[in-house]
Amino acid sequence: MPVKEDKVRENRIIMDIVVDAYNETERAMGWFYYLQDNIKFPFRAKCIQKKASSPLEKGEEVEVLDMASEDDCEHEMLVMVSWENRNFAVPLVQLEPVKVNTKTKEAIEDWHYWIKRGYAF
Repeated sequence: MPVKEDKVRENRIIMDIVVDAYNETERAMGWFYYLQDNIKFPFRAKCIQKKASSPLEKGEEVEVLDMASEDDCEHEMLVMVSWENRNFAVPLVQLEPVKVNTKTKEAIEDWHYWIKRGYAF
């Protein structure tokens, strides 16, 4: 079920993130650059949901190293994580940051909001 509309967040998304984005690729790149510019890497995060595309289990913690490549983020925002001596990409929506700065928290919450509202690229 989608979350309640947040007018401040909606305005930020429309005016700062997907502004001038006329197709899926442009919207994806808007999100990619917004997240890359506003998230301070590395940071710790907790897995908040299981995804078929990820080996992480709910409750596990990982070190988030960086955004995955632009090409890898054309359909979903992925981040590179370090877990059990391996580095790989997982969906950002699967993670909740642990003790991060305000800008990082807001950017990740913006992405989670976008997904929970049912929006797409």
